[in-house]
Amino acid sequence: MQHVQPEDFARIYELFQAPITRFDCGRHCAPLNGGEPFCCSTKHAVPVVDRAEWRLLRGRTRLWRRHHPKDRAGRKMVAELDKSCLAIECKGACHCERDNRSLACRAFPFFPYIDSERQFVGLSIHWTFADRCWVISNLAIVDAEFRRQFIAAYELLFKADPGEFEVHRQHSASLRRVFSRQHRPIPLIDRDGRFFKILPHRRGMRACPPEGLPKYGPYRSERSYRAALSRAGSSASA
Repeated sequence: MQHVQPEDFARIYELFQAPITRFDCGRHCAPLNGGEPFCCSTKHAVPVVDRAEWRLLRGRTRLWRRHHPKDRAGRKMVAELDKSCLAIECKGACHCERDNRSLACRAFPFFPYIDSERQFVGLSIHWTFADRCWVISNLAIVDAEFRRQFIAAYELLFKADPGEFEVHRQHSASLRRVFSRQHRPIPLIDRDGRFFKILPHRRGMRACPPEGLPKYGPYRSERSYRAALSRAGSSASA
């Protein structure tokens, strides 16, 4: 079976370097997490990499190490990973080496959405982080170059390893089931940068302006964000 190689990830890294937006989005969520962005904290998000990607990272940096969870939920997550993957962690946001970020870091909080017709139609969200990630509630800030590079990187990955396409097809199907049970629309940025709601119960897609997409957690409004900052004992970054 065709499987991705370290050199494939090297090409993906070279191709996919654009930041998600032109400013530091972590400044919005970090005050709610002790000063560290949620996506850079293994208390919330643990990067999972293919073993070929791990071989590449080990050969080019000392930023990363294997993740060894200390709680039951973390151990269960690691135990359930496919044998082709493993969980890793970095030294923290203040030590970030942007050229040596994992693909999971570069793409967060998005994954490639595959529709029921097996078409890679755009970017959707890792829904378990919706209440913590500021970007998920503010999709209009996603830069066009990030979107283009995201799509090109995952097309390269799917060509190198068709099994990766199947993983994301299944993840997309899970997203549809979860949101249908909750009677909620799925936010989507399509390949051309247009915004859509994928309606629950197989009722199709509806175009909408970005401000019409759902907002979550403390980012539902400026008032809720200020209240969350107050509870966290923080103040908003300038």
